[in-house]
Amino acid sequence: MLVRRRHPALLASATVIATTVALATAGVLIADAANAAAGCRVDYSVGGQWQGGFTANVTVTNLGDPVSAWTLRWSYGAGQQVSSAWNATVTQSGSQVTATNLGYNGGVGTNGTVSFGFNGSWTASNPTPTNFTLNGVACTGIVPSTPPTSPTTPGNPTDYPPTPSPTPTGPPTAGPPTTGPTPGPQTLVGWAAQNGGTVGGGSTPATTVSTASALTTAVGATSSAVIRVSGAISCSGMLRVRSNKTIIGNPGATIVGCGFTISGDRNVIIRNLTFRDWSDDAINVQESATNIWIDHNTLSHGYDGAVDIKRGSDFVTVSWNHFFNHDKTMLLGHSDDNGAQDIGHLRVTYHHNWFDGTTQRHPRVRFGNPVHVYNNYYFNNSGYGVASTMSAGVLVEGNYFDHVNDPYHLGEADSGPGSLVARNNYFVSSGSGQAGGSVAGIPYLYPLDSASTVKAVVTAGAGAGRITL
Repeated sequence: MLVRRRHPALLASATVIATTVALATAGVLIADAANAAAGCRVDYSVGGQWQGGFTANVTVTNLGDPVSAWTLRWSYGAGQQVSSAWNATVTQSGSQVTATNLGYNGGVGTNGTVSFGFNGSWTASNPTPTNFTLNGVACTGIVPSTPPTSPTTPGNPTDYPPTPSPTPTGPPTAGPPTTGPTPGPQTLVGWAAQNGGTVGGGSTPATTVSTASALTTAVGATSSAVIRVSGAISCSGMLRVRSNKTIIGNPGATIVGCGFTISGDRNVIIRNLTFRDWSDDAINVQESATNIWIDHNTLSHGYDGAVDIKRGSDFVTVSWNHFFNHDKTMLLGHSDDNGAQDIGHLRVTYHHNWFDGTTQRHPRVRFGNPVHVYNNYYFNNSGYGVASTMSAGVLVEGNYFDHVNDPYHLGEADSGPGSLVARNNYFVSSGSGQAGGSVAGIPYLYPLDSASTVKAVVTAGAGAGRITL
């Protein structure tokens, strides 16, 4: 089943206030091609709201000719104020708000998207703005055909209006599913495919490394690179991985004793590696790192986290990995007092992972919303499956829980509860789980396997050595 989720934001206050605004410019984008008929769609949603504050997410779809730079403007009608932003420069003068691209996300092709978000404040009310302009042209809700004087045509026929949740505490809802190709196990799906996507080193010619010193140098270089790991490499500590890297293991490639840290960098892919006996974390993503894809790895027998994501990192997909003989598997958000950096970030997709006798944190989530946990296989986890804490919003969907007494719950240790929506999961000799609250909508297409088939699908495909090189 192929599902497309838009942005119906379901708030912790149990009041649904998000509105998806479908817009199209009637005029000319001020961009590379003058006189080009152009259109756009803007999806604005409130991902979370609390007394005096809120988080907003904005996605712009370019329905016209490609642009190399963009400026989006709108006005607030109730005195809202923007305080901080990510993936765009956002300024405000009075009620007028201006968002401009950063250096890496100015180019938006036809039917391409760009997303950004921000934190803000409100007083009496927080209505959704509707008066967007893109590059100085008012958005009107139609896309003009060519020539401009001919009748207009509607936008993308697969677009649909948001469907509100039937109850304030119910699961996120969406319009009818769109059709399209079902991604295979080697296709990037989820949050790492947003925000311009994740391509790692791209088509850069590959370099093969087989020693710790060569691996350290290759992953730490500032240039784009595709790095193939050969054999077993013993190392210690954490190796810094810089932006625009693909690190992929040849058959049997193993990292012993050390781990990778991605700190403030972006566009990194880690695939087809076996990690064991790490002395800190196996993979650590931190300090606002973005667009990271961790896929088809095998991880076991380590000291601390197998895959930890924290400190404002965003747009991450963790897919088709096999975890076994380990305790603290995956932490999302490192501490309860880091909300200023984490709120509005920590958006991660976890899918088709095999949690094989591991103890806890599959994942343990703080602040991130929405976090998407779908089609994973949980087997004999002695602690718990998923924990949603510190106002996080987690959608737990289509997973297979096999001999797991505590599949998911709200709050953990000293951390207060978040929200968790559970739907279409499959239970074998397992507890029922604890859910509650509401979660922001999922904005991307994803293939959803029937939960009852997940055990067979995941055990046949997860882990290193299961992809074609």
